[in-house]
Amino acid sequence: MKLVILATALVLAGSASYAENRLVTFTNKTEVVVNEMFGSNSGSDNWEEDVLGNDTLEPGQSVDVNFDDATGYCKFDFKVTFADGDEGTLMDVNVCEVADVTIQ
Repeated sequence: MKLVILATALVLAGSASYAENRLVTFTNKTEVVVNEMFGSNSGSDNWEEDVLGNDTLEPGQSVDVNFDDATGYCKFDFKVTFADGDEGTLMDVNVCEVADVTIQ
């Protein structure tokens, strides 16, 4: 399994609020449940906490995650673990520009 960037949906206008938006929608387009999803800024050596918490991301479902961690970072690495034991990663994603990520 792998993560694929589906689209860049943010349009950067003259407003600073757009430039600071770090909200990303993840959509599970696999046939397998995502048990865990991690997102850490690309400058970190460790995966942060599971952003799904006690939840899972079922096939066909989407979840919005805000990656504004107060560090000012825009580049993040993502990792998902699936119910069947597979894992997928996507590195160096600019969450200030990318608003949608498809897991497939």
